[in-house]
Amino acid sequence: MPGVFFYDGGLRFSRTETFLEYPMDSFDPRLIAVRSAHFIGGQYRDAAPGLEVVRPSDAAAYAELPVADADLVDEAVNNAWHAFTQSDWASRPPRERARVMRRWADLIEADAAILAPLEAVGSTRPHKDVIAWDIPYVAEGIRFFAELADKHGGSVAATQTDRLGMQMAEPYGVIAAIAPWNFPLSMASWKVAPALAAGNAVVLKPSELTPFSSLRFAELALQAGIPAGIFNVVQGDGRTTGDALCRHPRIGKVTFTGSTATGSSIMSTCALVGPKPVTLELGGKSPQLVFADVPDIAKTARTVALAITGNAGQVCVSGSRLLIERSIMAPFIEHLQGYFEGLKPGPTWAPESTLSPIISRLQASRIDAIVQRSVTAGAEVLSGGGLFDGLGGAYYRPTLLAGVDHANPAVCEEIFGPVLTVQPFDSEEEALSLAAHDTYGLAAGVHTADINRALRLVRGLEVGTVWVNRYGRSNDYILPTGGYKRSGIGKDLGREAFEANLRFKSVLIDIEAL
Repeated sequence: MPGVFFYDGGLRFSRTETFLEYPMDSFDPRLIAVRSAHFIGGQYRDAAPGLEVVRPSDAAAYAELPVADADLVDEAVNNAWHAFTQSDWASRPPRERARVMRRWADLIEADAAILAPLEAVGSTRPHKDVIAWDIPYVAEGIRFFAELADKHGGSVAATQTDRLGMQMAEPYGVIAAIAPWNFPLSMASWKVAPALAAGNAVVLKPSELTPFSSLRFAELALQAGIPAGIFNVVQGDGRTTGDALCRHPRIGKVTFTGSTATGSSIMSTCALVGPKPVTLELGGKSPQLVFADVPDIAKTARTVALAITGNAGQVCVSGSRLLIERSIMAPFIEHLQGYFEGLKPGPTWAPESTLSPIISRLQASRIDAIVQRSVTAGAEVLSGGGLFDGLGGAYYRPTLLAGVDHANPAVCEEIFGPVLTVQPFDSEEEALSLAAHDTYGLAAGVHTADINRALRLVRGLEVGTVWVNRYGRSNDYILPTGGYKRSGIGKDLGREAFEANLRFKSVLIDIEAL
C-alpha cells in the first residue's frame, strides 16, 4: 500500500513509497497532504494560516492557507523585480530562454503522478481528465509560447533614407497573474507562460479555493532552470492579496481570468494606481445555435450537452443557451435528457464519476437561487433542478429550462453551473437575434450542414470565439481567446498573448549625424 504523499519541506516532493503504484485514473485523497505556503525567491515561505481549504468532492476541510498581506506582496514583487533586473532571464538569448521553458514542459509531463492528484484533490477537475488533458495541454502550451521567444523582436519603420526608425520590444518587468479556480493549472499557464517567454518575471496568485498545484508548478519551473524569483506564488484572497498585487507600483501589467464584476474592479484599480494595462478574460453567457439540417441529431445533442455539463458547467465559455430550430426541438430535447440522466456524480478521484462537484456549497446555493428565480419568472424545468442528495460535496443536477425569454434570469445571468436554457427559433434572423446578449460576448457555437449559413452567422455573432459543428477549445494554441462587451479585454493564447507581455519603444536615428 503506498504511503502518504507529502511535501518534505525542501524543494521537492517525497513519498514514503512509490506513488506510481496507484492506478493512473484514481487516488486516495486521505493519503495526500499539502504544504500551505507561499513560494518566493525559489523557496517555500511558511506563514500563519488564515483560510480553511475544502475539498469540493466531499466537503472535507483538508488544509489551511496563509493569506499574503500587503507587506508580503511587497516582498514578493520586489523579489521578482530584483530577479528581473539582476538575473539574465530577460537578457539571455531568446533561444536559451525557450530551451529552459521546454525543459519545464518536459518536467510537468513527467510529474503527472504527483501533479495530477494535487490538481484534482481540491478542485472540480477529475483526476482522469487532468492526466489525459490538463497536464499535456499545459506542457504543450508552454512549448508553444517558448517557441515565440525568438519570433518577435520589434520592427523597422519606413522613414527617410538618412534615418533609421524602429520599434524595440521589451518586457514590462513584473507581471501580476491572478488565476481562477475552475481550471487551476491550465489558467495559470495561460498567464505565466507567455509572460516568462517574453522575458518578464511573474507573481501568481492562484485562487484561494484551489491553491496547491500552483506551488508545484512553480517548483518545477525552478528545477527547469528558470532563475529563483522569476516566478513567485503568493497565496490569499482577492480582497487582501489580489488587491495588493494590483496596487503595487512595480507591477507593470495585470492579467486576470474570473468574473466580470471582479475584472471590472481590477481594471478600475489599475486605472487609479497606474494606469497600467490589463488582460481580462471574464464572464460569458454563450449561445449554441442548432439548425434542423444537422446530419446527426444525437451526436449534436451530445456536443451541446457536453458544453454545459463539462466541469459541471463551471467554464467561462460554457454553452449555456440552446437556440434550436423549432422543427427538431422535441427529439433534440429527448436526447439531451437522456444524456443528462446518464451522468454519474462523484468525487474527482473516482474513475467512474462523470459529473464534477460544484466548487463550494455557497456556489451551489447561488446556482439554485438563480434557477428558482427563473422558475418564478416563468421558466419550466424539463430536467434536473436541485442538488443530488447524500454525496457529501455539492453536486448539482444537470438542468434544462424551457419557456424562457430574454429577460429571464437564467438567460440574463451567468450561472456557472450545469444549467441550460432552451429557446426555439424559426429563421436564421430570429436565431441571430436571440443569440445577442446585452452584457456578454465571449463565445458561441453554430451547428449546421450549410457552410454559407455558418459563415453568415460567424460574421453576425458579436462574440470573441465562434465554434462551428463543435464546441470548446482545442490544443490549437495559435488561436487567441477573449471576449467582446463585458466578457473581457485583450487576449489569452496565440501570438496576441505573447505580444501583450511586451511594450514597445520607438527609436529614430539620424544616420548622417554619425
